[in-house]
Amino acid sequence: MMSAQALRRVISGSDIDHSAILNALSEPLFVLDDGGRFVYVNLAAEQFLGQSSKTLLSRPLTDLLSADHPIFMLVEQARAGGHSITEFGVTIETPRIGTRLVAVDVAVISEHEGHVVVALHERSIERKLDHQLTHRSAARSITGMAALLGHEIKNPLSGIRGAAQLLEASADQGDQVLTRLICEEADRIVSLVDRMEMFADDRPIERGAVNIHEVLGHVRRLAETGFAGQVTFHESYDPSLPPVYGNRDLLIQALLNLVKNATEAVPRTGGEIRLATRYQQGVRLAVPGGGSRVDLPLVVTIQDSGTGIPQDLRASLFDPFVTTKPAGKGLGLALVAKVLGDHGGTIEFDSDEKGTTFRLMLPKAP
Repeated sequence: MMSAQALRRVISGSDIDHSAILNALSEPLFVLDDGGRFVYVNLAAEQFLGQSSKTLLSRPLTDLLSADHPIFMLVEQARAGGHSITEFGVTIETPRIGTRLVAVDVAVISEHEGHVVVALHERSIERKLDHQLTHRSAARSITGMAALLGHEIKNPLSGIRGAAQLLEASADQGDQVLTRLICEEADRIVSLVDRMEMFADDRPIERGAVNIHEVLGHVRRLAETGFAGQVTFHESYDPSLPPVYGNRDLLIQALLNLVKNATEAVPRTGGEIRLATRYQQGVRLAVPGGGSRVDLPLVVTIQDSGTGIPQDLRASLFDPFVTTKPAGKGLGLALVAKVLGDHGGTIEFDSDEKGTTFRLMLPKAP
């Protein structure tokens, strides 16, 4: 991907009009001066705001939005910190445009003191919130299912197995094969229910400062000495990353599941998995069911060189019992969803024919 500085050099060294480039963008973008007045509006922003640039230029943004709107807080934070900031789930509501849910990017323009560029991403926020709500609702649904199965299935199965054992004592050799089959199948179902009961534990997890690089190193060693002996791992870590506010054992369990899935997705020879971390400043997500927002600046990426996730499975990927493996149970990603939900984090993924990338967004330790 071309850097902003490189893009600026290409633009400045060409005959292309800068405004033509910005007008070609499909996402609304505008620039505010140090007094909060419009000094530039692209075509997409004109359409979004329902007003022409001639009408908007030199007018303050407070003419459109109330002074306590979250965008003004983001603008002040960006100016104070001298960096870009992103917030998801911002509602913009005016009589002219109605109610719109967007992600807002605010970045300072260093060459002009007090000036900021504001970009709105309506489609992006829908996709981000879909991922966030999907994996959390998947965790909640399997939690309820696990509690139901534990109460309503294991007890009857114990009775069925006991009856089969009594019949086996008086059955001939041919019938004993059938009674043993009943016992084996009952044990198999109980084992599955036992695995699901881990989802029924809704107690708050014990959390503390966790070095995510130590966790990733541990997961890699487990994988290389076990199921991923033929896979080539690549690491790209941010050494200045602060600790994650999390539970070490649960994070190992979640990351190990993702690495195992990645191993099964790559070719037997020449398969590659990339593990990466980075700090993503200024990203906050709303906590479902509450008005609070959680900072999630720590990003862990697991990328494989496989053939991608089938299109028809992507919408329900974190649901229980969804799997592409012939012998799979479909509980691995549901467990990852629960772990991320318990940490107040979120997970996203991108997938195409060149591979799949999972991104875990986690809070940093206070």
